[in-house]
Amino acid sequence: MRVVALGGCVVVAFGMSFFMEENVPPWTVVVCAGLFVAAFLLGRRMAPGWPAIMFAAAGFIGFTQLIVVGLAVALPWFLGRVAGQQAALAAAEVEAAHLRERTRIAHEVHDTLGHELSLLALQAGALELNLPPEHQQAAAQLRVTASAATERLSALVFLLRDGEPPAVADLRDLVDRAVAAGMRVEFTVEGDVPATVERTVHRVVQEALTNAAKHAPKSLVEVKVTSGEGSTVVEVLNEAGLRRGAGSRLGLVALRERVRIAGGTLRVSRDEGRFELVATVPHTGEL
Repeated sequence: MRVVALGGCVVVAFGMSFFMEENVPPWTVVVCAGLFVAAFLLGRRMAPGWPAIMFAAAGFIGFTQLIVVGLAVALPWFLGRVAGQQAALAAAEVEAAHLRERTRIAHEVHDTLGHELSLLALQAGALELNLPPEHQQAAAQLRVTASAATERLSALVFLLRDGEPPAVADLRDLVDRAVAAGMRVEFTVEGDVPATVERTVHRVVQEALTNAAKHAPKSLVEVKVTSGEGSTVVEVLNEAGLRRGAGSRLGLVALRERVRIAGGTLRVSRDEGRFELVATVPHTGEL
């Protein structure tokens, strides 16, 4: 389409050149100005190839035609081409700066939090060996949780550094870890969750379990994932709980935005002492 538009500019300039053999009518200046702007804008968005051929072909007809086509179309096209390349180079430099900053943050997170989590796992292992038998299981669970957190931190650091998403843990594994930590969870899945929405569904279930653990730790959490023809629905139901810590809604706010970006909806309600979360994620447009 852009080649056709540039060809039209060349044809107009070529035809106009015949009116400029002996003098330059005022209207031709206006037309040349319009051609100059159009050719400049086309040059910012086109690669060389056909444009050079068209300019050369027009120039072989005559000297006047070469001058008009060169000044009204060819020159602004090449100027636009240079401007487009400079803009692309500037954008690449900005992206490179972002990547360098992201890599720096990734290394800093890994060096600080990774070290602390490793120490936590080591201390939990020492407690497991020295505590009475009735408390060893809790210490062992703390050690396993700290080790798993270290692994997930490494995956997130990889994402931050290289831009590739870490592997998503299986939903059943996510629920099993919550149960092992002492939560009561009733989990059912109907249908196969497509890979395109797996990450968002995983994030919804994870945030729902985290929310229940914070505010209703003794409540039975009912998690149901239903994958149908065009969408996957996640339903979570548990007691509302009485504890409301500072910033307790931030996780749900971030989750609502995550679901919205994926093209879905998130509904949260607290009625009659029950907390209900329903997320609907369409099977298109996943991040």
